[in-house]
Amino acid sequence: MTSLHRLTLICALLASSGLRAAPLAFSSCTDAAMPGSLCAVKDVYGAYDERGLPAAGENLELFVRKFPAEGKSRGTVWLVAGGPGESGAAFYGLLPTLRRSFPGFDLLVPDHRGTGNSTRLCPAEEGEDSPGGRALAGAEWASCFASLNQATQRARQFSITNAAHDLQALVRDEHYKDKRPVYVVGVSYGTQLILRAMQVMPLPVEGVILDSLVPPQNHPRQDLSQRSRLADTVGRLVLRQCDEDQACHALLGEDAELVLARVREKVRADPALLAAIPGKNLQYFMASLLDVPAARARMPYLLRDLDQGNGTELAAVRAILRDAAASLGDYPQSPPSVPLASIISNSENNLQPFFRPGTRASDIERDEEHLLFASPLPRLLLDNGLPTYKRDDYYARLPGRVPRMLVLQGTLDAKTPYAAAAGQVALLKYNNAGDVALATVRNAPHFILWTAPACFEQASARFIAGKPARDCTL
Repeated sequence: MTSLHRLTLICALLASSGLRAAPLAFSSCTDAAMPGSLCAVKDVYGAYDERGLPAAGENLELFVRKFPAEGKSRGTVWLVAGGPGESGAAFYGLLPTLRRSFPGFDLLVPDHRGTGNSTRLCPAEEGEDSPGGRALAGAEWASCFASLNQATQRARQFSITNAAHDLQALVRDEHYKDKRPVYVVGVSYGTQLILRAMQVMPLPVEGVILDSLVPPQNHPRQDLSQRSRLADTVGRLVLRQCDEDQACHALLGEDAELVLARVREKVRADPALLAAIPGKNLQYFMASLLDVPAARARMPYLLRDLDQGNGTELAAVRAILRDAAASLGDYPQSPPSVPLASIISNSENNLQPFFRPGTRASDIERDEEHLLFASPLPRLLLDNGLPTYKRDDYYARLPGRVPRMLVLQGTLDAKTPYAAAAGQVALLKYNNAGDVALATVRNAPHFILWTAPACFEQASARFIAGKPARDCTL
């Protein structure tokens, strides 16, 4: 997008009739989810045309929660959740870490369109007072999916690019008179959304922190349909680290891959042992350990116990996973929007229909037969009966210009290969897009804020202070 195009777009949006550009009107929240927080709702356009101008259709509501700075405010940090489908509630349980990372800053946490307390794809079925609350339950699945297929145009309004316009509106309207520094922080899918927003037009912020990039959209070996292969690659790397550690190798007495392969056969042959594995799928369960460092560290002990027919360590690891999930909190806004995740994922982040059309569950089962670690995601992406939207000109591209930017990426990320994230940073630098730095977090998985909080705090403090990025080890 040229500078003239951007200027024209900004002027058109400011001059367009309808919604008024104004700061959010925060007031006491009507819920008790986070005492001391403030809440606001902003009206936004439902869709935008190819020029970026408001298109005809319903307006949507965006919910934003504010955590005022402790003491005098130095500025604002916007926190953009991942998913797609996750609401801003994913950050609530991490508030202490965020306070330490951004002392003196107001923290603003929006719910993406289609998530949390913002306008939902299925307002009746995903309503707070519905049988399942914000989550779909029972017959709500069928009625929600049916309504989306009857109103496909409305469903297609919940795209990444339209959500990017939402983020632009939130930041611009809130800060056009406020000269204090503004930062935007995104996690996982939130990084994709922020990068898309900077394609639409420049974000008027001091800096951007991207925690755990997602893979390039057009890479056929890294898209969501390849998640099992990516998990297996990282899982085997973790096992090799055990082999190279004298104490860990002595614990197992042989190569870790051999032990896991033998355990897998034992689980398949023993119905009682299989029933003890969450989801009755050892590959999925082992992959889930990769996302939680404390559980990952117990992997050799788990393999030894399972190999010996002992369930003690299995119970302990399951408890670690439960505690890790509980640390994020459980709020009415917490349930992710499965319809939104499905529509966005299949529209933009799943290459399976293009490179392997007609793929069936049996094909995926055959592909995963040789894997030690796997993800249920490739199966979930198979024909789910929901509409998709057409990819626009922003697809698989990076912004031409960015504000000062820091990317945090773990070397044991089972969702995005470290090399893929480093490659995107290198491309931004090659294109002279701006001041972009990569902070490598050795041994960290996805979502550094949650999985390596001390490293996140260090990196954020240095970034806010204008210091060079520094690598960190979990």
